[in-house]
Amino acid sequence: MINTTTRGLMTAALTASLLSAAAPSAGADAAPRVHAPVAQAIEALPVAEESREGYKRSAFRHWIDEDRDGCDTRREVLIEEATEAPTVGPRCRLTGGKWHSYYDEVDTTSARGLDIDHLVPLAEAWDSGASQWSAKRRQAYANDLGWSRSLVAVSARSNRQKSDQDPSTWWVPAASASCQYLTDWIGVKTRWGLSVDDSELAALRERAEQCPDSTVDVPMVN
Repeated sequence: MINTTTRGLMTAALTASLLSAAAPSAGADAAPRVHAPVAQAIEALPVAEESREGYKRSAFRHWIDEDRDGCDTRREVLIEEATEAPTVGPRCRLTGGKWHSYYDEVDTTSARGLDIDHLVPLAEAWDSGASQWSAKRRQAYANDLGWSRSLVAVSARSNRQKSDQDPSTWWVPAASASCQYLTDWIGVKTRWGLSVDDSELAALRERAEQCPDSTVDVPMVN
């Protein structure tokens, strides 16, 4: 049996290996990327017990207008993910448009019927290491537009069924979405250096067996 210390050293070594093996990004100051087969990326995740002690959703300030263009994070995601572009009016009011919720393969022309899901929920992020972050880093996580898979526009119904659950207790209902959700989840955890607990790790390993050709390709956050 591998003890915690040994596994921690193995995880650190594997993570370093994934980073060094990743193809260099354009530009000298570009963030490093992890590019790896899904099973290998899973094994590189740190494993730790979770704790929700002290969690408050307000600890993650979200839906800010970081670039001050009049559109907050929610609307930025809606504009980016529209399959038919909406009209953007004053104060970033969106009219028209069409969206596809990949969790449940639902199409909609109503932005009000969509939630912007934190792929790894805020509470789960807190449990997995964000409780130790600064308020600034938690805000960056809650408004992460730096990787398109961190925040996704999905049907309100599927998002609320998911709530704050991890893969050990909830999975996307659409079979076509399974491998994408797997790599998205691992990608967010990798990008932000978040841990997994034992039940989550087991669930990810099981799902990975159904997605042997999937890869995780994600830019890291410093």
